[in-house]
Amino acid sequence: MGRFSSSTTPNRPLPEESDASKSEVVADFEGDYRPAAIDTPVSPNIRIEASHTDFLHRLADALNTTLDLQTLMHRVADLVRAVVDYRIFAVLLLNDRTQELWMRFQVGHTPEIERMRIRIGQGVVGEAAERRASIRIDDVTEISNYINANPEVRSELAVPLIVKNKVIGVLDIESELPSNFTDDQRRLLELVASRMAIAIENARLYTRVSRQAQTLTVLNEISRELTSILDLDDLLERIGTLLKRVVDFQMFTILLWSQSQQQFVHRFSTRYGEVVSRERNAPLGVGIIGNAAKDRAPILASDVRKDPRYIEANEGVRSELAVPLIYKGNVIGVIDLEHTRLNYYNEDHQRTLTTLAGQIAIAITNARLYERIREDEQRMERDLEMARQVQLRLLPAAAPAMLNAEIAAEFLAARSIGGDVYDFIPYGENRLAIAIGDVSGKAAPAALYAALVSGILRSLAAQHLSPGAMLAAMNDQLQERRLDAQYVTMLFAIWNGENRTLQIANAGSVQPLFVTGTGENRSANAIQAEGFPLGLFPNADYEEFTVSTQPGDVIVFYSDGIVDAENRLHAMFGTDRLCALLQETNPTTAKETVDTVLRAVDSFQAGADHFDDETVVVLQVL
Repeated sequence: MGRFSSSTTPNRPLPEESDASKSEVVADFEGDYRPAAIDTPVSPNIRIEASHTDFLHRLADALNTTLDLQTLMHRVADLVRAVVDYRIFAVLLLNDRTQELWMRFQVGHTPEIERMRIRIGQGVVGEAAERRASIRIDDVTEISNYINANPEVRSELAVPLIVKNKVIGVLDIESELPSNFTDDQRRLLELVASRMAIAIENARLYTRVSRQAQTLTVLNEISRELTSILDLDDLLERIGTLLKRVVDFQMFTILLWSQSQQQFVHRFSTRYGEVVSRERNAPLGVGIIGNAAKDRAPILASDVRKDPRYIEANEGVRSELAVPLIYKGNVIGVIDLEHTRLNYYNEDHQRTLTTLAGQIAIAITNARLYERIREDEQRMERDLEMARQVQLRLLPAAAPAMLNAEIAAEFLAARSIGGDVYDFIPYGENRLAIAIGDVSGKAAPAALYAALVSGILRSLAAQHLSPGAMLAAMNDQLQERRLDAQYVTMLFAIWNGENRTLQIANAGSVQPLFVTGTGENRSANAIQAEGFPLGLFPNADYEEFTVSTQPGDVIVFYSDGIVDAENRLHAMFGTDRLCALLQETNPTTAKETVDTVLRAVDSFQAGADHFDDETVVVLQVL
């Protein structure tokens, strides 16, 4: 462990993130330490049992599954031994105050060496720390400043441990064989060191926090309780009750910053254990409270009579302690304690209240956020109810009478408002137009867009356009009223009762099912009509299809909410299941078919949430 004479290879900048995941470790490895080509000899000292990736996964497991330093280092030592031969393995950590390296963990050294302290720049490990670079020595006997900790050692490899551009120690391995370590091994150890440094720093931080936690048990209990209260008024009252367990007071006040009033507004006070209601606002920089907020620091007034900032609010007060509540750099309020005794509050009280202030600020912020969310939810519920009413008013009140057919429909709204819409429009003598669509989006925007679509449909219906022409005309109208990210899928059909035919054109909607035959010959097949959704592309054309029917045939129109319905296992109802249902059952009326489909879907979902509207329209040929 002395001054090196061989060349050094500076480390690349080491990552500064904490707790690297396995995938990050593997990604780094693949970029920096790739396996040798097949025809390239590999050093026999590198014994990788399955693959480099496997080693990196095991390294990630070792580093990420413990915060105990001794366990962590022992695991790394075992892992490194599996791929690199060494006689000695050591982890030395840097003492910031003395700037000396001390041995935190070692394998192969004697107890005397374990007690050694190494200055920065001294020996191989000291040079590695000073230069912030890996050092590989092929023969330690050839360098002048080597620290001869073990006379059998011939080669050494030292890699600095760096976190956030700061050296925290050195990872050192030694061997009794000359030239035992290769550049491949150096690169591998650099990767190990970069991840190990982060893990060490995390473990040290965990140790410090654990020790502090032992002395702050009561404060932590208070903090946990505070963060579980979401009603602001209840929270402020509870803060006063819990705070008295750790800091006694006679008067307690919380003021919160009001952006509109540009001052700290009184929200809650107790006086000798009784809740009091009063106005005690504090402008920024005025009084002890205002100055604590302005300075963003506690103010401890042992004798308020001698403090020129004091403004009397309670008679007989002699001591006051004001602590700002700071959340994400912003002063959101101030806690103020008062007592009638001189010199009542001390630095311990100040430290305790300051420690709690951060948690109190978080709890108050959460409670205020909850208040806003609750108000937003109430407003949203009102909007959703309005959207539900709009959506329901777009649907026909009753099924119309038809020649040689009957029609039935049912609409089930999702938990959140969707955009399903359907309509029946008289289309001349013995003809009925049937439209079923699904507007993109949810809630009020979808309902309003559905109202627009319905209005356009009704305005064009007077022209008695064919299905393809109707969809093309609607598409043009929606293009003129283009709304970003809004479109509608729609199927438009015209029933001719005189010849029992159905003309169909489709604009991106699910294909209707044509059910014909009886018994074993009964079949359900999709009508292969397709087309672009309305409102997306200009000048779109829509192909028309004519379906000839006979008494007993059934045509089932439905929205994607039927086939996309999921059960608790996230399996979908699907078109195949719907076809099988229609083939196996033979309801005698259109209404019975609608009810059969909806019951089957509901049974399949078995209580799972409905995330999309479900619409079924059935045309039964008579």
